[in-house]
Amino acid sequence: MAADRLRVVLTDDHPAFLTGLQVLLESSPEIEVVGTAGTGARAVQLAEETTPDVVVVDLNMPEMSGVEATRRIVRAVPGVAVLVLTMLEDDDSVFAAIRAGAHGYVLKGAGREELTRAVVAVANGGAVFGPGVAPRLLAFFATDLPRSAPPLPELTDREREVLGLLTQGCGNNAIAQRLFIQPKTVRNYVSAIFAKLHVDDREEAGRRAREAGLGGHPPP
Repeated sequence: MAADRLRVVLTDDHPAFLTGLQVLLESSPEIEVVGTAGTGARAVQLAEETTPDVVVVDLNMPEMSGVEATRRIVRAVPGVAVLVLTMLEDDDSVFAAIRAGAHGYVLKGAGREELTRAVVAVANGGAVFGPGVAPRLLAFFATDLPRSAPPLPELTDREREVLGLLTQGCGNNAIAQRLFIQPKTVRNYVSAIFAKLHVDDREEAGRRAREAGLGGHPPP
């Protein structure tokens, strides 16, 4: 019966992929798609409006990153499970999503059965990690060395370097000289930092960095 189906919200900024994903998941009698969103901000709004069982999110999205959307969804809608479905399989992305509250992490390209099982599993309180991600997690937790979470885990190591120098008052040219990269590359990093932290300017980014313990003292 429809009332017994899992209620799912889908999020991706590629309309064709989003439509295909909806068709794929709704071919299962266990799943009902109750909304779709093309941005992270809209995903949070839909989750609050529909209180679904599962929200499927991509990580690279406009207006708000998937990591930040995940963090806001799990805070705003108690009991909802977030399943990340993305092409990103680097360590920074995987662990940032988990720290934000994701219950599962599956790579795009997964088949219908794998995706359906993942949605059902996280809805029932399980944790699901696709074959491209699970070995990395096992290796991480198998090590004897303690690892602390980096500040602002949604950023890459290089983005944290740039943000740290930005917080010290360095301009783009100075950051480029310090890191031996081009000013244009620095501008790209700064844009990515603003998007991931959901801030509008350097001052706000610096405030977020200082709150997280990143930045240090201004250069002489």
